[in-house]
Amino acid sequence: MKIVYWGVGLAVVLVVGVIVAWWVVVRGVETPEYSVVLQDGDRELRDYPALRVAEVERSGSRGDAVNAGFRPLAGYIFAREREGDSIAMTAPVTQTPEGEGRWLVRFIMPAKYSLDDLPRPAGEEITLRELDPQRMAAIRFSGRASDSMVEEHERRLREWMTDQGLEAAGEPVYAYYDDPMTPGFLRRNEILIPVEDAPAEAAS
Repeated sequence: MKIVYWGVGLAVVLVVGVIVAWWVVVRGVETPEYSVVLQDGDRELRDYPALRVAEVERSGSRGDAVNAGFRPLAGYIFAREREGDSIAMTAPVTQTPEGEGRWLVRFIMPAKYSLDDLPRPAGEEITLRELDPQRMAAIRFSGRASDSMVEEHERRLREWMTDQGLEAAGEPVYAYYDDPMTPGFLRRNEILIPVEDAPAEAAS
């Protein structure tokens, strides 16, 4: 019986250790600031400032495209091919559908950089861009973002937008905050949809 107790205790310690380590790492990664205009459970209306991004276009399924886009963008921020210093990793990695199986995959640059401050990419594959300030409807969920999970949460977000009288002003943005080693129950995923900049009433 003591062996069983020891085994359970060790398992608990390991799980707690993983959670603490994950939390320390996550707290050290910069994420874009935003102001919450409206909150209703796991759904929010947010105002984002202008953001500087590095982006690359990829084709294929949602999962294949984000994986293919991650590699050259990681190479850019870690200065593997270009000159200059490396850039700190941020979160989330985002992707936006462009139609006909094409996607824009983006890394958001640290807030301290202006567009002129960012090192130039080594080739023409990666584009540096400043996104205009945006109002976004957002839904947050955990787990490994399967296609069915993404579809379900996007449906819920769009239904909520309809209830709130919010009109979509662009394509959805799929946002992934964690590295592949993060356990599913600790993962943070979001779907964000740009909306027309109209006043919002408090959620019921």
